[in-house]
Amino acid sequence: MSIKADNIIWKIGRKTVLDGVSFEAPAGKMLGLLGPNGSGKTSLLRLLAGLKKPNSGRITLDGRDLDKMPRRAIARRVAFVEQHGTTNANLQVIDVVKLGRFPHRSMFSGWTSTDDETVESALERAGMKEKRNDRWLSLSGGEKQRTHIARALAQAPKELILDEPTNHLDIQHQISLMRLVSGLPITSIIALHDLNHAAMFCDQLIIMQHGRIVAAGAPEDVLTEDLLRDVFAVEARVEISPHHERPHIHYLR
Repeated sequence: MSIKADNIIWKIGRKTVLDGVSFEAPAGKMLGLLGPNGSGKTSLLRLLAGLKKPNSGRITLDGRDLDKMPRRAIARRVAFVEQHGTTNANLQVIDVVKLGRFPHRSMFSGWTSTDDETVESALERAGMKEKRNDRWLSLSGGEKQRTHIARALAQAPKELILDEPTNHLDIQHQISLMRLVSGLPITSIIALHDLNHAAMFCDQLIIMQHGRIVAAGAPEDVLTEDLLRDVFAVEARVEISPHHERPHIHYLR
């Protein structure tokens, strides 16, 4: 067991954003979160990361209530990469990534060789090693996103939550990121817009619409032509790719 949501309801004022959401993220697997804009994906991810509390329902981390866990305890195992994460300080890339180590350090502990090794590994895996000394304000949108991912990896999380992480990346780094996340021996929950990336890399999928889960399961079971028409309002054909033996969506003109 890893992250579990049980009948989550979350509102903004009188508007219900999430309505009775229940699921369990399979431990050590990659769970894709899909749905049209406004379906509640980002709100759900922020609740799972402990940044917001549901109006009702329960989120647990290995059976423990998330809202009863200290923030530092959550940060030691859950890393969250937001869609529009930013910083106003013109830090070097290396210093941004080092922020990921703070949950693992006490007020009196010094920087260790383990911290150095973890940060170096995170920079390399995110493809930012050559940019380590560059300043934040000099980075492109894609480089900033990869720096945030490196910072999250430096946390050495057991659960990684990512909100549209490929949005600012070119196709090379989109594929590289998806390969990286899918190969990590941790539980990952990732919100995506690209349905083919989700089909190719995710072990399980959740489809959301109007704040509710309307389908869940393996990509080959979930990504049907009827669902694409009903939820995403697109006409498409779904076939099993001979290259990766996962569903591939062919959109019709």
